[in-house]
Amino acid sequence: MNILYLYTTSGCHLCEEAEKLLNTLQESERTQWQPVEISDSDELIDRYGIRIPVVKEQGSDREIGWPFTLEELRCWVRKGFIIS
Repeated sequence: MNILYLYTTSGCHLCEEAEKLLNTLQESERTQWQPVEISDSDELIDRYGIRIPVVKEQGSDREIGWPFTLEELRCWVRKGFIIS
């Protein structure tokens, strides 16, 4: 199972859209995702504050930032992960 992190914050309507896409992706790909609340860290606010939502794969520096479609997200995941 591959893990994705969604950098997000409460009240972010674009993040809610990204969550819907990740939920759909999770049904068809061997992935799970976890939210990361950026307001809990000054470093994360500095890095992602004006860029959220951002999806990052666990164990790498690969990121995809908004805007992205379900198909773009799916292609991004498939290019980066080796499915075992």
